[in-house]
Amino acid sequence: MSQSTMPIVRKATERGHVNIDWLNSYHTFSFGNYQDPNWMGFRTLRVINDDIVAPASGFGTHAHRDMEIVTYVLAGALEHKDSLGTGAVIHPGEVQRMTAGTGITHSEFNHSAEEAVHLLQIWIIPDTVGLTPSYEQKQFPAAEKQGKLRLVASKNGRDGSVTIHQDVDMYVGLISTNESISFEPQPDRSLWLHVAQGEISIDDRVLSAGDAIAYPPSGSNLTITSPTNAEIILFDLK
Repeated sequence: MSQSTMPIVRKATERGHVNIDWLNSYHTFSFGNYQDPNWMGFRTLRVINDDIVAPASGFGTHAHRDMEIVTYVLAGALEHKDSLGTGAVIHPGEVQRMTAGTGITHSEFNHSAEEAVHLLQIWIIPDTVGLTPSYEQKQFPAAEKQGKLRLVASKNGRDGSVTIHQDVDMYVGLISTNESISFEPQPDRSLWLHVAQGEISIDDRVLSAGDAIAYPPSGSNLTITSPTNAEIILFDLK
């Protein structure tokens, strides 16, 4: 997307959309067959795919390289297997980071016969190409996110977050009805705020699930409230 000095809203209804028999997916940025030169990413944030995977379905083995891939499950459970020999199930509240580096193959599958999986898959362009492929997964309890922004991914892995190879801080927050969360960025940092679930109010704007808002560097404090329960993901980017 073009750089702006004003906040830019990305509405959920304007995203790319793929709906096949086992996958209902919305693309915040250009991905696959959805290509829009105005929405190629934001800073080093390249992909936010909002996926619902039907029961007993999933992504077959496929390859990635030179990308930091973060998976965040909102509902259900997603099994992950990769060419590193890693096998794990990602549950709600867990964050998985996979460094594709020089090349990795993996698959993702919903083994439930009844429940769909709702997940966000996030791609971040790494600061170095040719990294050794690696994997990390951590649980972040709801209590650590309730009424606050919990750091879940960062370049230096601080505060127990997973480590990503880029100068990006990723936060998750849970907001109860009429509760507020505030965030004060550094003046040289940009922000991308994605509403994962529920509805929020920010700068006299109402944003619903799937909506997002981008802020250029300003250092201005953000205050986020919710008329209903909401879950948000905030990216703090150089």
